[in-house]
Amino acid sequence: MPGSYGDGAVGATPLFVLPEAMNAARESRARSTNRARRYLAGYLRSVRAIDLLAVSVALVAAHLLRFGVESRQLQYGLGQVSYVLVTALLVLGWMVSLQLQNAYDGRLVGHGVQEYRQVFQASTWLFAILAIVALAFKVDVARLYVLVAFPLGTLLLLTGRWTARRWLVRQRRRGRLSDRVLLVGDRDHVASLVVALRRTPDAGYNVLGACVDRVSTGKVAGVPVVGPESDVLLKALELEVDVVAVSSSAGLGQTGLRRLGWALEGTDIDLVVAPGIMDVAGPRVLTRPVQGLPLIHVEAPSFAGPQLVLKNVTDRVLAVVTAALLAPVILGVALAVKLEDGGPVLFRQERVGRDGRTFSMYKFRSMVVEADRQLPALLAAHDGAGPLFKLHADPRVTGVGAVIRRYSLDELPQLLNVMLGHMSLVGPRPPLPREVAEYEADTRRRLLVKPGMTGLWQINGRSDLSWEESVRLDLYYVENWTPVLDLMILWRTVSVVLHPDSSGAY
Repeated sequence: MPGSYGDGAVGATPLFVLPEAMNAARESRARSTNRARRYLAGYLRSVRAIDLLAVSVALVAAHLLRFGVESRQLQYGLGQVSYVLVTALLVLGWMVSLQLQNAYDGRLVGHGVQEYRQVFQASTWLFAILAIVALAFKVDVARLYVLVAFPLGTLLLLTGRWTARRWLVRQRRRGRLSDRVLLVGDRDHVASLVVALRRTPDAGYNVLGACVDRVSTGKVAGVPVVGPESDVLLKALELEVDVVAVSSSAGLGQTGLRRLGWALEGTDIDLVVAPGIMDVAGPRVLTRPVQGLPLIHVEAPSFAGPQLVLKNVTDRVLAVVTAALLAPVILGVALAVKLEDGGPVLFRQERVGRDGRTFSMYKFRSMVVEADRQLPALLAAHDGAGPLFKLHADPRVTGVGAVIRRYSLDELPQLLNVMLGHMSLVGPRPPLPREVAEYEADTRRRLLVKPGMTGLWQINGRSDLSWEESVRLDLYYVENWTPVLDLMILWRTVSVVLHPDSSGAY
């Protein structure tokens, strides 16, 4: 039947039903400007204003620092032009470059590293073009002017985006300024998608319902089932969603998926296809078209090479610098621990590092002396699941220990472990030998990299995480680590430490 799903949709309801209703819905929605991002219009206008202010301040500061209040001329060939005009043109050019780099695309704003990368690329392209033009036409641009404008402007842009993003994230965690999403697929894959999207409310996906075959009523992972997969187009228009997310398990088939994409043309609904591979980050995914067929190549994770050498060197340098900067804090904590009960300042415990090698991990002692002897009596009150022992109100924790645990100050001696090469600043949680003994085969992949002082587990709930979620985050890091991801985790760790009430620290 023309307009039916085609592949994999035996007996399915035709995809293109009730054309008059669909056309009316399209015309109604086409009268507005992209409803899928209309709710972000005010936010994007504010972001543009912040960006304009940032580049203007940077360029004016560069002009004043280099030339003062004097009106200087830029020489080119046989002519000259005022640097005031050059500054104005660069402001305009910077904003155009941001636009060309999709820095105001509503689908991408608020997505952290990706958004910052666009801003950085826009700045780099602008000054690269300026350098090429200056070289080609022998224009003598003042070096100090450029050396101030480029880094200052980029820094101000990134700071402005970070500030705006924090506001947007707060709104999205309250359920506002988010895309309305309709999921399509079988029960298991839809449930996985729901869990993944709920883990990251910052991304701005609010799931309204799901189209699932053989589940006509009820819910999947708390999301109402609004109909079978064959009703996806009608339900998308009826619910006025912004995104239709199709899982790899959907029964639409190749023809049906293509026709769904065609049907969504002219509407403001985005079509998103979720691949079957989960927990694989962008740097490892490369799409290569072959005869019109988009093949997704998944690169093997990297556990060696120049990036790893850079990570090891950076870890040790930053550990030394951090220890020097925090020396007064370290000495103060050591004194407080000693004065409380006269016991040892440091607590040394055997942990398992990369490739299963054990090492002695150092922490400030936060429990009573010989706390390990009391552990067997507390196992019955174990709060967690899996081999990780957790206890919200551990009676062994001292008064000083409760404070330093709350702010993660007890972990500062691990800087020594980083200097010695036993640990990294960022990595999976360092496990105990008895925990490793209970690891399943998949979980042992945590040992492919060095354990870290902080990691995804720390910035996403710490001790409040379930065992399964802790393992998932650690494995995600092992499979997808990059220097940029490390920087992001370190940055967010500072916020978590300064705001312990929501960090799961105890």
